[in-house]
Amino acid sequence: MKKSKPIITRTAAELAKALGLTSADGAEIQLRSDLNSKIVEIVQRKDLTHAQVARLARTSRTRVTAIMNRNIKDVSTDLLLRVLYSLGYTAKIKFQKAA
Repeated sequence: MKKSKPIITRTAAELAKALGLTSADGAEIQLRSDLNSKIVEIVQRKDLTHAQVARLARTSRTRVTAIMNRNIKDVSTDLLLRVLYSLGYTAKIKFQKAA
């Protein structure tokens, strides 16, 4: 059996290309990843429990645990934004022409 060579990607755009996705998909991956990272950072800095975050965002502790474990496949962008807002932060989206 022929061994396949691993593909290493360093950006969301590279990942999308490697997976055969569109550049728009890459932009969505990057946005959701940035939201997730910020939420994890804030929760850790504030030393909040998953249950406390869930109460603030009016969602389940299970969903907050998924976010904190960076398992956001089944978590909507809307929920990520709601959790971020419930922690006292907002997201500012910057528009620019795609490269």
